Amino acid sequence: MRTRTFHDLHHGRRPLLLPNVWSFASGAAMVEAGFPAVGTTSLGVAATAGKRDAAGGTRAETLALARGLARLPVPVTIDVEAGFSDRPGEVAALAADLASWGIAGINIEDGRPGGVLAAPDRQCALIRAIKAAAPDLFVNARTDCHWLPGHTAQTLDRVRAYTEAGADGIFVPGLADEAGIRAAVAATHLPLNVLFLPGGATFDELAAMGVRRVSYGSLLYRTALHAAVVTALEGRIPAGIPAYDDVQRLVSA
Repeated sequence: MRTRTFHDLHHGRRPLLLPNVWSFASGAAMVEAGFPAVGTTSLGVAATAGKRDAAGGTRAETLALARGLARLPVPVTIDVEAGFSDRPGEVAALAADLASWGIAGINIEDGRPGGVLAAPDRQCALIRAIKAAAPDLFVNARTDCHWLPGHTAQTLDRVRAYTEAGADGIFVPGLADEAGIRAAVAATHLPLNVLFLPGGATFDELAAMGVRRVSYGSLLYRTALHAAVVTALEGRIPAGIPAYDDVQRLVSA
């Protein structure tokens, strides 16, 4: 049911605005704030564990968080980086486990440690294996062409390839210019996901370009770190922060 709801959220009157969380409490807070779905941020998960992002070393932490977030009453999508394995069967088994816990979707990226991209055919094999093992899971195929220098010319070819491989959505983080966004929208019949970039296009402008999902990525986690340091240094409590009992209630609901 939540998986179907999550698919439908990509085809509503407005794009899906997705907050990316790093803990059960942050996820529960976003649900209480009214968001209809939540995702995770791999940077937040990795940094909280004292590890680097996108290095493939947070499988255990990612799965532990997914089990907790599955308690939430809204669809949840999990950032699994590159799948924590290059073997399609192992990545497919991971996806099947997540689906069995009630997780509605995953992000699977083509970036690899060392600033390189996976070969398109290998990435397509991962996508096909995931869809075979968990057909209802929303697979958001992410290409890091705009994240890694020198690869932007591959963007549309990878968008088309991942579409044909059976993905349910396409994610191009770092894509910011209107011409590029419109070209990516035209290259696939699938919902296009971009990152919200402070100072860039507004939510309404992205919607007008045809974007169907807007993610915050690691922005909320980084903002929380900054707010904690500022509060500690200045000794001032910002207005509106939850009380101790409010947090207790969030994680107990």
